[in-house]
Amino acid sequence: MNPRPTRRTRGFRPAGCLTVLALLVLAIIVIVLLWYLLAGRLREPGPTPPGPPPPTSQSADCPDVMLLSIPGTWESASNDDPYNPTANPISLMLSITNPLRAQFPENRLEVYTVPYVAQFSNPIAIPPDGQASYNNSRTEGTARATDILAQRHQQCPLTTYVIAGFSQGAVIAGDVAAQIGAGNGPVPADRVLGVTVLADGRRTANTGPGQPTEIGDPPPTGEGAEVALRGVNVPGITMTGPREGGFGELAPKVFSICAPGDMICDAPREALNPVNALGSLAALIRSAGNPVHALYASNTVDAQGTTATQWTVNWASELIQNAPHPPHS
Repeated sequence: MNPRPTRRTRGFRPAGCLTVLALLVLAIIVIVLLWYLLAGRLREPGPTPPGPPPPTSQSADCPDVMLLSIPGTWESASNDDPYNPTANPISLMLSITNPLRAQFPENRLEVYTVPYVAQFSNPIAIPPDGQASYNNSRTEGTARATDILAQRHQQCPLTTYVIAGFSQGAVIAGDVAAQIGAGNGPVPADRVLGVTVLADGRRTANTGPGQPTEIGDPPPTGEGAEVALRGVNVPGITMTGPREGGFGELAPKVFSICAPGDMICDAPREALNPVNALGSLAALIRSAGNPVHALYASNTVDAQGTTATQWTVNWASELIQNAPHPPHS
């Protein structure tokens, strides 16, 4: 007698369950793959594609060299002609730019004198003296110097630059040069042939990395008025102290000239004191017209009797003579 066949439990279908499970696993795999594809893979950065090659020539109306001249306090005006400045006919910077303009043709050298208000209002004058504040004057001068450099570099990418400034103009020239040396300026550092600042209010008289070469025999041991009065901040006058990092990459090309006894750049600490801010600022304003500060055209910098302005002319002339002659198209 054969045993009776075992009856299957109703509704139990192993093949159907496996199919459902397989479809579920497949769906999960598809979801995970889509997740990865949509979320994106982490890609290590590859080599940066090369930028456009440097130009091999520039426009025929571009100068080989641009001399940027920045006059001192009371030696310029906002509406002055940068190519024929007349705001102050005895501006110290004219004794530098005029000989250079006469020496080189216009296609070799463009001389641009930065026009700016160039004033320094006395904050304790009663009644007010009606002048622009030092902060506003310096801001305008810096903006105009930066703008023309950026504009010329965009138009004439192969032009090189010589920068020089006196007094307030030296502070502006030094500030622009420091930005260029830090890689944040309007032109690349390798386009700048050299910088000279005469009577720089941010002079430190220090040596070492980032510092300029001092011209003088010997150079004075004092410091700039803005360094001596660092931290002083009264309406319209901010003493910014030394330049952080100095002149950076440009430092080997920067020269500083300061006449001994010129309180603008050779201030003894006892003469200018942040504790006596208003009295010190009044003394600083008076010193802008003192004989030492006003006589850089006759102050000598070496035993041969070379004056500060003669030295600057000779220095700039040599740079311009040896500057590249970029092709023009």
